[in-house]
Amino acid sequence: MISQSSIDQVFETARVEEVIGDFVQLNKAGSNFKGLSPFSDERTPSFMVSPVKQIWKDFSTGKGGNVVTFLMEHEHFTYPEAIKYLAKKYNIDIEETKQTNEQKQAANERESLYLVSEFANTYFQNILHKTDQGKSIGLSYFKERGFTEETIKKFNLGYALDEWQAFTDEALKKGYQLDYLEKTGLTIVKQEKRFDRFKGRVMFPIKSMSGRVLGFGGRILINDKKAAKYLNSPESEIYYKSKVLYGIYNAKQSIAKADNCYLVEGYTDVIQFHQTGIKNVVSSSGTALTSEQIRLINRLTNNITVLFDGDAAGMRASIRGIDLILEQGMNVKVCTFPEGEDPDSFAKQNTFEELTLYLEENAKDFIQFKASILKEASVNDPIKKAETIRDIVNSISKIPDTIKKEVYIQECARIMDISEEVLFTTLAQINKKEQAEDHNKQQKTQKSFEVIKNEKPVKKVDVQYTLERKIIEILLLYGNKKEDFEDLVLKETEEGELILEPVIQQAKVFEKIYLDLQDDEMEFSNPQFKNIYYTIVDRLNQNTEFELKSFINSVDLETANEITHILMEDERYSLSDWERKNIFPKGKTNSIAQLVSETILSLRCFLIEQKVLEFQKKTIEHKSEVNKSVLEEVKDYSSLKMLLSRKLNRVL
Repeated sequence: MISQSSIDQVFETARVEEVIGDFVQLNKAGSNFKGLSPFSDERTPSFMVSPVKQIWKDFSTGKGGNVVTFLMEHEHFTYPEAIKYLAKKYNIDIEETKQTNEQKQAANERESLYLVSEFANTYFQNILHKTDQGKSIGLSYFKERGFTEETIKKFNLGYALDEWQAFTDEALKKGYQLDYLEKTGLTIVKQEKRFDRFKGRVMFPIKSMSGRVLGFGGRILINDKKAAKYLNSPESEIYYKSKVLYGIYNAKQSIAKADNCYLVEGYTDVIQFHQTGIKNVVSSSGTALTSEQIRLINRLTNNITVLFDGDAAGMRASIRGIDLILEQGMNVKVCTFPEGEDPDSFAKQNTFEELTLYLEENAKDFIQFKASILKEASVNDPIKKAETIRDIVNSISKIPDTIKKEVYIQECARIMDISEEVLFTTLAQINKKEQAEDHNKQQKTQKSFEVIKNEKPVKKVDVQYTLERKIIEILLLYGNKKEDFEDLVLKETEEGELILEPVIQQAKVFEKIYLDLQDDEMEFSNPQFKNIYYTIVDRLNQNTEFELKSFINSVDLETANEITHILMEDERYSLSDWERKNIFPKGKTNSIAQLVSETILSLRCFLIEQKVLEFQKKTIEHKSEVNKSVLEEVKDYSSLKMLLSRKLNRVL
């Protein structure tokens, strides 16, 4: 268990915008930050972070909370894991009691796989640096590649002994279960035999964006035609190749800062670039680029520069990946290296300044690159040239943005020496064909299960729910503030008329709300709001130094999520950047006292209206039994409603 003082220190130190900024590219939006949702596939920002309130809200999925809940949602951390992650990020020493055997057994399978992977990562590093075989074979190989000691340690590079079960024996000796060693792929089990998967290989740990070890890549150092040069961990509960990018943990901040990501093919390409000084670089680890990997980059930047070596065949094969990037609405540039060079070797031979200059001068827009590659294959061949043009237009059709499409069509016409009209016609044909295919798919789905279309009734606004929600918001934001309130005292004139007479009284916001609700015997109809209301009032009553951040951190996850939703709802409009469209939403100009009074008055009006409707219903149902006193009550409630409505400047 982590001590409460350590947890408090973590919450006091951690900044939600800094932590989330490691995973999501955030842009300023007034006093808040906005970005693309890390929980859904979207192109329009619906994710909001409030530095003032120290909370976040994802309007696309409804998720929200504080800095810890973000890590729990995004990285699937347990609560203690999230606290430890933040403690490490902010260099906080945490006090922790030892886990019992029962607690260890209670850890879920996913966490066990992480623990085994972390152990393996430490083990392989120790073998590399502290054993004769590791130093003479593994360390020598990395040094020959030009990696410094600092780089080797930064990327946690290691070595697996060239022995059949050295790692497995050590892991079992330390108490790790064979079942988890097998599930991570570190150990291969065949009947009674078990042996190390990465025997005799240099090791590259593959990490998540938060730095957790998911799997490994291992390179063999001897010439063995039967063995694969590179071997990756098999997929497991924590490692999905299609959703992981090598180097993303070391590169995430640099990618967001530079607003560009360099995409290479291999582990050593990433490491060599990083060592040279260009740190915004990741690798697809030798696998074909996937849409999940692209979306991972898209959380940090909208710009990708794909780096290829001089192998023309390899470049043609990789063009398919560019189309995938375009489909995600991202900007793509491509840079190739001289014949016989790859990103690793070229970075090794050049300084940071030389490499930066080369990338700036040689990075081409995707259409220029694709045209130059395909053009070479269609020289003096009209049929191949036509195929090349259609191929380029097909790539342009993947782009979601209409303006970008038109610009690229114009560029293609210039490069390939063909009229824009023909290209636009071809683009229309491709789009029409895709639409027809989509339509056919939809028709097949509809025929599978015919559904009778019903007109959906218009959803009525739940007035009481809205007003109760507003009361919670007011308490959270202004509960401890002192204000001058204009109270309305109901009096009867000599003529027998009801009037509301104003009286000024000073009180704290939460006291005013509590007393008004008590006086009118008004109860919250929503159980969750009722629970939040009494929790806030109780906390405000006990603590004069009520702090919103601390309060959110102290409640359960469900309550924290609801509070976040309430507090961030008013920020939704800023996601749309309406000011740029000459739409200016009205700001909150009411005073706090006025806001409180109007909200309570509105609730009173609503409840009185419900009471009047209730009496009217009784009158209709039991007409013969209705006495004069009931009619008098209806009249009094109606008069009171009229008075309150006038106070609110509403027409009935």
